[in-house]
Amino acid sequence: MAQFSVNAQRFDPYKNFKFRVRWDGKFVAGISKVGSLKRITEVVEHRVGGDPSTGRKSPGRSKYEPIMLERGVTHDLEFEQWANKVWNYGTGLGAESSLADFRKDIIIEMYNEAGQLAIAYQVFRCWVSEFQALPELDANANAIAIQSIKLENEGWICDTDVNEPAEPTL
Repeated sequence: MAQFSVNAQRFDPYKNFKFRVRWDGKFVAGISKVGSLKRITEVVEHRVGGDPSTGRKSPGRSKYEPIMLERGVTHDLEFEQWANKVWNYGTGLGAESSLADFRKDIIIEMYNEAGQLAIAYQVFRCWVSEFQALPELDANANAIAIQSIKLENEGWICDTDVNEPAEPTL
């Protein structure tokens, strides 16, 4: 069986360096790293009294691991504005959280080497559980200042409307 149905000549899997993240209907600027999408299903072990010593296993509850998003520090406020919907310091009693809209669905898009949309995932009911506005600062370092958010979520699915693109030939 071929790994790629449209581009049967393709042998290599997609690379991990071309991607974009979208929420509120627009792409978020400057994201340089997206953590993995990971689901864990607990194992429920049980044994019937007349069974041999070995037990049986069946699936239990599933949970979705948080997703980290990282980007260089700029003047774009998207990360901070979303984080402030969960907790906004100094706004006064009862106004610290925006309960009506602190959750967002996001879309993670992955592109092939030619820049064509290849795979997309929809991630549901995300909210910011950690926000790092500034990294540790070091006068002796030679690095980009990175800010990050940690997104709790309630699940994700592969967007089946995104199909394998026909890759261009030169």
